[in-house]
Amino acid sequence: MNIIRNIEIQGAEGRPTLLDLYVERNGEQKPVVIFSHGFKGFKDYGCWDLVARTFAGAGFVFIKYNFSHNGTTVDEPLEFADLEAFGHNNYCKELDDLGYVIDWVVNGDVGVPINELRRSEIYLIGHSRAGGITLLKALEDTRVRKIATWASVASLDRGWENPDALAHWKETGVHYIANSRTKQQMPLYFQLYKNFQANKERLDVSAAIKQLEIPGLIVHGTADPTVPFSDAEKIVKQNPKHFKVFSVESADHVFGGSHPWTEDKLPVDLKKVVEGCIDFFRESV
Repeated sequence: MNIIRNIEIQGAEGRPTLLDLYVERNGEQKPVVIFSHGFKGFKDYGCWDLVARTFAGAGFVFIKYNFSHNGTTVDEPLEFADLEAFGHNNYCKELDDLGYVIDWVVNGDVGVPINELRRSEIYLIGHSRAGGITLLKALEDTRVRKIATWASVASLDRGWENPDALAHWKETGVHYIANSRTKQQMPLYFQLYKNFQANKERLDVSAAIKQLEIPGLIVHGTADPTVPFSDAEKIVKQNPKHFKVFSVESADHVFGGSHPWTEDKLPVDLKKVVEGCIDFFRESV
């Protein structure tokens, strides 16, 4: 298997970011799957390498990348070494980042012969918050042919329902989120809320879902404690013609994964997810 790690590209606001490419080279053109990590995530989290290898072994070019403002850096891609960048992240930057990755796939020097990838077949996978980003980008970019979401939110308009908490956030300018794994207090600056309010039309996930006319597989664990399974049902209900639910019974938010992941095989639930998505992406439209 040909694996090219930590390819540096330009992300939102000119900030550099990294991506990895996996492919089994055989001289045949293969569809390209682009995977976007979730909130407090990164491309090298836990099982994502095994996910990438499985997709590549099944006949896809698989790309996973870091959002430019996810808190990791080019020099330290495995750590949240730049919490200022994390605090200044927002949904529009993530949409722009995904656009830059698609541009790189379609127009860039990807490091493998051009006959190894079918640039006209771009498929997206987004986990958790990035599921919403994936749904929005699929509407923005006609180069996207199919999508899958894993434990996706049904809306990005969330997290600021409490008016007192919102007022305090506005007054202080920052709200801190605890990272239970790293024990870091991760800042969210008030610009996140202002950016959402200023770009409500672009960031309207529900409107995007209703307008999409490409196939979508909405994958969700029925025991997800972070994003309820009802979010998957809401997504499909708004576009039953093109979307379908793939439920994973009793699965959690990361389908049994964790970081670090030391086993050489996928968790049982995540294996079901990957195999289901491979079958879905192989289906003719």
